[in-house]
Amino acid sequence: MINNLFFCLDAVIPIFLMMVLGGIFMKMKIFDEGFVSKMNTFVFKVALPVLIFHDMSEGDFHDIWDGKFVLFCFFATLASIGLVWVLSGFIKSQGQRGEFIQASYRSSASIMGIALVVNLYGSAGMTPLMILGAVPLYNIFAVIVLSFFRDDHGPVDKALIIKTTKNVLKNPIIWGVFLGLAWSVIDVKMPVILDTSLSYVGRLATPMGLMALGATFDIKKARESIGLAGISTFIKLVVLGLIFVPMAMHLGYLDDKLVAVLIMCVSPTTISCYVMAKSMDHDAVLTSSVVMLTTAFSAFTLTLWLFALKSLGAI
Repeated sequence: MINNLFFCLDAVIPIFLMMVLGGIFMKMKIFDEGFVSKMNTFVFKVALPVLIFHDMSEGDFHDIWDGKFVLFCFFATLASIGLVWVLSGFIKSQGQRGEFIQASYRSSASIMGIALVVNLYGSAGMTPLMILGAVPLYNIFAVIVLSFFRDDHGPVDKALIIKTTKNVLKNPIIWGVFLGLAWSVIDVKMPVILDTSLSYVGRLATPMGLMALGATFDIKKARESIGLAGISTFIKLVVLGLIFVPMAMHLGYLDDKLVAVLIMCVSPTTISCYVMAKSMDHDAVLTSSVVMLTTAFSAFTLTLWLFALKSLGAI
């Protein structure tokens, strides 16, 4: 049992140490908001897509592709959104209800997910397929709920929904998945120079992404809207996992597939939620609080989740 605990700590603690390091660099003025913004852009548009492409291109397509797993991630995400939508019915403020829904279902699947799976298994594993099933829904429904639930009771912004759908189709991470799968189908050995260069760029994704996330953390903001934020945090880090992780185990998804599902369900709320809420004229105070709380508490909850799964022999 002690070995299982250290196995989990070895996977989780380095992730949060990198986030703490980002916060320290911010306090020391080594980082500033402009630099962190550029770093986030680089990770999202370059480093993560390259990491995913490189990992997937090295495998055999028939070993990598699992359509049933992609569909499971898709429908589990859809069910999560529906469940949170129903649970949010007690919230009187329409604006807060929209923020509550988005913050309760939308995970940091790319940065946190890939970092954790790489720590455990040395590669992105099945996380890219989880991203393919879940992330498009994350973005599309974020626009829908934030447009539909607004304090001004304005109409759903159809133009924004169309624009977001186009952005999903242009998402660099999704393209990293598709291109990696295509290369694995072609089954052409990558030249050593290209392979090494891509490996160097891909390795930047995890440390830079985590430090950027840590640099944006502000504990003072977590105190605002603490009541609703606490409920949302519990749903995000515990409830969704209790529903969908056992389902995944029942379907036979173990090891890197199960960890990918775990990240999809119980990883911290992504900072993109805050950006989306602000861009759609919400005050985003509740969203900011949930991002901060889920990030802080996930250091403990993720360790407990991994410890439980490791003790059951599922990972």
